[in-house]
Amino acid sequence: MSKRKEQKKKVVVTTSTQKKRTVKTQSNSPKAKAKSSRAGSATTVRSQVEFTFNAENYKWMGIGVALIVLGMVLMGGGSMPSPDVWDENIIYGFRRTVLAPILILAGLALQVFAIFKKS
Repeated sequence: MSKRKEQKKKVVVTTSTQKKRTVKTQSNSPKAKAKSSRAGSATTVRSQVEFTFNAENYKWMGIGVALIVLGMVLMGGGSMPSPDVWDENIIYGFRRTVLAPILILAGLALQVFAIFKKS
């Protein structure tokens, strides 16, 4: 007296106009046939891909990358007008020591904000 479970067959039907998948389960038992005929023989399976980031997240990430690149360019700056003259105001100026690092840190903070922002 062993009870055997009957295996259900799954049939995937696709239509070319709607491109929906319908899954029909077939079984040999009369109970399953009666149950499926009452409930409907086909169910529609819809799979929807949900991405981690949406367009708004990417927009904020792009702005953050632009701030980081701008900070790096400002920090790199020009060169000395003459190789024989050392001008501390050009090397240790406000732009390279204060403004550029602030822009880089703001860009990094914006990247963190863009990653953790809920869609």
